[in-house]
Amino acid sequence: MAIPQSFIQELLARADVVDIVGRHVQLKKGGANFMGLCPFHGEKSPSFSVSPAKQFYHCFGCGKNGNAISFLMDHAGMSFIEAVKDLAQQYGLQVPDDDVSPQDRAKAAQMREQQATLTSVLEKAAAAYIKQLRGSEKAIAYFKGRGLSGEIAKTFGLGYAPEGWRALASVFPDYNDPLLVESGLVITGEAGEENAAGEAKRYDRFRDRVMFPIRNVKGECIGFGGRVLGDDKPKYLNSPETPVFSKGRELYGLFEARTALREHGYALVTEGYMDVVALAQLGFANAVATLGTACTAEHVQKLFRFTDSVVFSFDGDSAGRRAARKALDAALPFASDVRNVKFLFLPSEHDPDSFIREHGKDGFASYVGKAVPLSKFMLEAAAEGCDLDTAEGRAHMASNARPLWSLLPDGALKHQLLAEMADQVMIDSRELLQLWQPAMAGVRSSYKNNSSSRPQSKDGKPNSFNNTAKKHDAPEFPDYPAHPHDDVDYSASEPYFAPAPGSSTALAARGFSRPASAASRAPRRVAGRILPASREDRVLRLLLTEPQSWDRLSTDEHHLLLALPAPHGPLFVWLEGQLHEHGPQPWAALREGLRGHENEHYAVTQLAQMLEGVESDWNEMRAILTHMADLKHQAHKADLVARAPGDPVAYQQLKELEAQSRAKKAAIKSAT
Repeated sequence: MAIPQSFIQELLARADVVDIVGRHVQLKKGGANFMGLCPFHGEKSPSFSVSPAKQFYHCFGCGKNGNAISFLMDHAGMSFIEAVKDLAQQYGLQVPDDDVSPQDRAKAAQMREQQATLTSVLEKAAAAYIKQLRGSEKAIAYFKGRGLSGEIAKTFGLGYAPEGWRALASVFPDYNDPLLVESGLVITGEAGEENAAGEAKRYDRFRDRVMFPIRNVKGECIGFGGRVLGDDKPKYLNSPETPVFSKGRELYGLFEARTALREHGYALVTEGYMDVVALAQLGFANAVATLGTACTAEHVQKLFRFTDSVVFSFDGDSAGRRAARKALDAALPFASDVRNVKFLFLPSEHDPDSFIREHGKDGFASYVGKAVPLSKFMLEAAAEGCDLDTAEGRAHMASNARPLWSLLPDGALKHQLLAEMADQVMIDSRELLQLWQPAMAGVRSSYKNNSSSRPQSKDGKPNSFNNTAKKHDAPEFPDYPAHPHDDVDYSASEPYFAPAPGSSTALAARGFSRPASAASRAPRRVAGRILPASREDRVLRLLLTEPQSWDRLSTDEHHLLLALPAPHGPLFVWLEGQLHEHGPQPWAALREGLRGHENEHYAVTQLAQMLEGVESDWNEMRAILTHMADLKHQAHKADLVARAPGDPVAYQQLKELEAQSRAKKAAIKSAT
């Protein structure tokens, strides 16, 4: 779904960033702007500024900045499309969808209205359960017995569903309202169970249970989990699948854990509501839980919107190993080189709640640090049941490993695991790849070219990615001049040359930002030739020709690219929206989606300038992105140095930045 830039501009013109941010951050007026504690990193003094005049937010501590849309993306974990739709709904705007039939449009509007109605019903029930908790001594005693405070109960909205079959009849004026059934709060009896009046029996789903409201990433109540206070079965009961709730997509505690995920640097995935609440009580507010179902790919993908590191926690018994195996399958497609996945196996007599109470916060943190990396667990899973002392056992392991290894995205991790696998089964890695080749057509060529989606020529041989972009007279680039001496209208920053060793001082002097006028002038020429492409241009070319590479970038690298000045930043924002909506697409499809984009001509020109015979080099892209991040860091530091003599806040931030740099250097030194 391509959203017109004109609509985005209209939306941002109507939206009030102070209002949007203020729903999640406590803001106080400070001069012309509003100030508050940054929601993206832990701090004790406010350095997060929101400008009503510029409709922009900026944190002087961590550097986060953006508008109302980017705030919803960063803070609520929404995709670009989701953020635009959510913001548009808040301000009564209809996102353009001209390619949708009137019938589908009406159906979508009806679905949105139904979802909003169901969440309001569930919110009302949640408030009633909280009120019931205050009057239930046994429910309060249960939570106190588990060591929970009133503050943590308030944070998670814990409640109590009283005894009785129709307690919700006192909450809702019409107990026969179909919405109570649709939301999963009320159950209707089977045929033949009608009452004396001939009406189907209706009764509350949750009775005499402590209640855990389940919230989506926007904080809306979409369902409940209830735990019995006695020994009745089932011990835990979840809401059924509804239009707003799906166990395979939602994670308990994710809304409450958003800030902690960034502070701790990882997400801890557990198996129970009480694990999440108890861990938050004891200092691990970065915990989330699956909802009585195995971990799914959608769970993993949602987590990676908030953090680049995930630790799955399981019991050490056979059931825990089986659950971990399913989590491994779900995580493998997302295990790129910039992400970290680990598996924590607790002693069989413990769950996270009991372990941390017995061993303390430091003991639990130490145990988390010993979690098994994905690479090691994958090899263990492949070797399970195989006698590696025999040729038959090693062959069995190779057979087990093939479907697991094939799920990994292309990258250095996949190469290394191929080599480790080959060592364990005592086969050369090239021979092992040949054995797997019949079931994995094209893997070898993808390794050679570092791409899994290159176009093929008529004879079936893979082309280099630039062969799709002929330099002259190519129909897919009608706007590109026919001769290299003709003027072209595109912008670029300074050309990128690989930095020489030890040149960090010189790089800092160059700075990160470029003048706004750079986006409107043509590149300089030397002897009739265009200078080498800028850093931003090289990354743009790679991602337009190999959009699947976007998932190989870290969250910080995403933010770095999305925040670039025009034309690069808007193009990366647009590309991310395309990926969320349609997944990776070939350039021909992306080219059609670009039509009408304000930077369409620039993108088309960049693709046209790609020289034939030049292979894409991911290592070079990685070096460029690292270099860009370093420049941004140096620019931020230089700004603090300039302001520190007369600005105590800047001086304190500079000290913290220096301390972080020293700690990082010490960590690197100890690792080497």
